[in-house]
Amino acid sequence: MIKEYKTISEVAGPLMLVKDVEGATYDELGEILLQNGEKRLCKVLEINGGDVLVQLFESAAGINLKESSVRFLGKGTELKVSPEILGRVFDGMGRPADGGPDIIPEKSLDINGLAMNPAARDYPAEFIQTGVSAIDGLNTLVRGQKLPIFSESGLPHAQLAAQIARQAKVLDGGESKFAVVFAAIGITYEEADYFASDFRRTGAIDRTVMFMNLANDPAVERIATPRMALTAAEYLAFDLGMHVLVILTDITNYAEALREVSAARKEVPGRRGYPGYLYTDLATMYERAGRKKGYDGSITLIPILTMPEGDITHPIPDLTGYITEGQIILSKELYRKGIEPPIDVLPSLSRLKDKGIGKGKTREDHADTMNQLFAAYAKGKESLELATILGEAALTETDLKYAKFSDEFEKRYVSQGNDTDRSIEETLDLGWDLLKILPKSELKRIDDKLIEKYYDR
Repeated sequence: MIKEYKTISEVAGPLMLVKDVEGATYDELGEILLQNGEKRLCKVLEINGGDVLVQLFESAAGINLKESSVRFLGKGTELKVSPEILGRVFDGMGRPADGGPDIIPEKSLDINGLAMNPAARDYPAEFIQTGVSAIDGLNTLVRGQKLPIFSESGLPHAQLAAQIARQAKVLDGGESKFAVVFAAIGITYEEADYFASDFRRTGAIDRTVMFMNLANDPAVERIATPRMALTAAEYLAFDLGMHVLVILTDITNYAEALREVSAARKEVPGRRGYPGYLYTDLATMYERAGRKKGYDGSITLIPILTMPEGDITHPIPDLTGYITEGQIILSKELYRKGIEPPIDVLPSLSRLKDKGIGKGKTREDHADTMNQLFAAYAKGKESLELATILGEAALTETDLKYAKFSDEFEKRYVSQGNDTDRSIEETLDLGWDLLKILPKSELKRIDDKLIEKYYDR
């Protein structure tokens, strides 16, 4: 029997203390009944004997300590799932936000799922085409990988996120079912409207599940939103056998909400005021992505975060880098040059790229051309710096060709706008076109047979 408690003793910001409670459990949902009949949700954060500390999902305004009561529901936060969630937009707590009907659930899943057991993991090995050359050609995304995008305030990471969500696909002749789970965390109303209208305009909404948490929503909802998205992804991947791409933007807003709750609980802060368990908390989310032995489906994760003040050593990008398999870094310098998307390919890295490319996956020349493009672009950047210091007259003829290659590479290969969807063949052919700027003798990282086959095509 559910008991009702009229023993609220204190409300402090987003927290509330209830005394003399029996049998409450960590993360259990509670319902606050106000004197005017209104109901508000809360969640158990801490239990000390009969004292239970709960976190409010909404404002504390209007809670009268004597007249209000709390009852605990005996379950955690759950998401109702069925195949009908595809094509729908939900708020940060999994409630329909598109004016459509409530989901008739096949099942209700606790959003606090478990990280995948390392012994049950299958190795990521299949290519996912995003249609973005700087990712597909040089920092390849592999099915089951966790590949974050590190951005800065003012850079177009929202447009890149929408572009990847629209264009991403698996190349197996249409045999596999592919879906996108898109979670926007702590964004403005304008950004939410941009994502929703863009997905509807392009038809991508039909294979997408969207979760929208706005900046004025409570902090506790912000903490729940990415877990809602990953729960939906687990259902689609492991119950329905789909290949799911999860995009979470912006993880920085999530970490700020975690810090806000931690400060309200008067916990001892860690680096830069973030809670000491930030690494563990992020890992419990990121490690839910991957491939499982014995299952057809997979979850590939792209978390997007804005680095405060562009600092890559800040705790959020720093800890994210430890948990994930690489990073795509956006550059302000390239953005000022008009390059879109402004992906800085040299410090970017996909640790699993070698597993998802080559004959039968992309094309036989992929690995060699990728290495040659990296090397040529790095040398071209050095030549441009040398020209800035010593003048062009100090450069050899080969150095000038490398400098030209560097400029053309940024303008034609990295920059492609937000609506261009390039196939992997187009990306590889474009790479060969650019390498023709250099003499054949400089292509030292490509097998002679491949040069013979592709260079003069």
